[in-house]
Amino acid sequence: MQKRYRGIWPYIAGAAAARTGDEMSGPALLLAGLAATGSPATASALLAAVTAAAALGGPVFGVLLDRSPRPGRLLTATLAGYAAALGAILATLGRTPIAITLLIALTAGLAGPALTGGWTSQLPRVVTPADLPRATTYDAMTFNLAALTGPALAGIVTTLAGARAAMTTAIVLICLALPAARALPPARAQAPTRTQVAARTQVLRRRRLTPPPAGTSPTTGVQAPRNHAAPPPTQAPPTNRSQEPREPSELPKPSAAAANGLPTAASHNAPPERPEPPKHRSTPSIGADLVAGFRAIVGSPSLARATAASMLSCVGQGILLAAGPLLGERAFGSAAHGPTLLSLLAASALTTNAFLARRPHPLRPETVIRYSTLILAGALLLAATANPIPLIAAMLLAGVAEGPQLTALFTIRHREAPEALRSRIFTTGASLKITTFALGAALTGPLLTHSLTTALATAALFQVLATLSLTGRMPTPPADERTNAGSTEHPKPEPEPEPEQRRGPRQESRSRER
Repeated sequence: MQKRYRGIWPYIAGAAAARTGDEMSGPALLLAGLAATGSPATASALLAAVTAAAALGGPVFGVLLDRSPRPGRLLTATLAGYAAALGAILATLGRTPIAITLLIALTAGLAGPALTGGWTSQLPRVVTPADLPRATTYDAMTFNLAALTGPALAGIVTTLAGARAAMTTAIVLICLALPAARALPPARAQAPTRTQVAARTQVLRRRRLTPPPAGTSPTTGVQAPRNHAAPPPTQAPPTNRSQEPREPSELPKPSAAAANGLPTAASHNAPPERPEPPKHRSTPSIGADLVAGFRAIVGSPSLARATAASMLSCVGQGILLAAGPLLGERAFGSAAHGPTLLSLLAASALTTNAFLARRPHPLRPETVIRYSTLILAGALLLAATANPIPLIAAMLLAGVAEGPQLTALFTIRHREAPEALRSRIFTTGASLKITTFALGAALTGPLLTHSLTTALATAALFQVLATLSLTGRMPTPPADERTNAGSTEHPKPEPEPEPEQRRGPRQESRSRER
């Protein structure tokens, strides 16, 4: 499959195209809604409908992706449906009642996590475990690239050809990712866990030590029916003393191995029991699978802390995004410079990740997230000054922190997520981040009624809270359970204990002499 997919670059190209189209569709949808209806509230409602639905659809899509034997085909169908829904929004906008367009926007938003967590969860199937850390950095760079080029491309196309042309361009970019999604490798068979291997070993050992039931044929291993009386065995007349019947007191005593329950030569020659027919296992419900995904996140201390820290950090990032136009107006005299500041942040994050992809660092991902949130807090406080030079420095500093933070979060998810729950964990995490990001954007309005400084100071406070959620000693897994992120190697079954060998006459004589 590696030869068919030809490495990481088709994956990166497809992810970059889809995510750029997604980042472009947001501003293009706002501009198209404003041009068609003339109402800023209606345009904002369209974008809010897409965002809210994405937060709800992530866990369910993760369950379906984990169940699918061909996740690439499901991802392709989801991307095609997302592009079709965006096209339906464009076709109905301004021509039908707005309620119909909002309903279509809600439907389109359900497929949003396919572009984020759903795609990233397939990365371990594309590269080897040794190449996964660098591939994770490249994957995080596609988010930075999309955040940098998507809004800028939407503004350029809108200026040249209008908002509808910008929406059409976003749809085309998403469709360009369909071949890469279609070629994703299939799901691998689930490897047995150590507990399952140990239980199977105990069953085999118990079957070996258990004698066959009475009436079992030593040649065929088939037990005679209970109501069928076995014919009396024919005995030859004894020819010497050794073949005559003996009294119970004259019978030979069982060996020490048989007395202790260890296998003997007779037990090794006993015919094996027939295996029981496999029992039918019912497929768990979607609700049970959803609960299993949330339990997997909460059950892993490292994954739970990283998820909580990313959610708190996204609240601060949402405040910064919503306050961008006012920052541009205060510092440069025009609200149009707000998106330019955000593009500067995305460019800094992209450059930082590109540097780290070529020069890996020895820091643990938990440490990277902890320090990146502290750097983000300092950058937000620096941006609160609203002076041009400190504001530019703050955006560059925030990008230096955001790029490695996203890479570290993906690394923890790949490392901690079980293979059977990987898609659920990624899409659920993406939905939680989208929800808290929208919460931060919603908090910005009331905070800006006080002052811009209050809003940015609140964003910095959330970054500090994210840092505090990662404080404390992280539990270190045992050495035998520590594997590379995304490794799909099957655990080797534990060897069965060999039966105790009988001592030879020389060893017995030596032990008696001692």
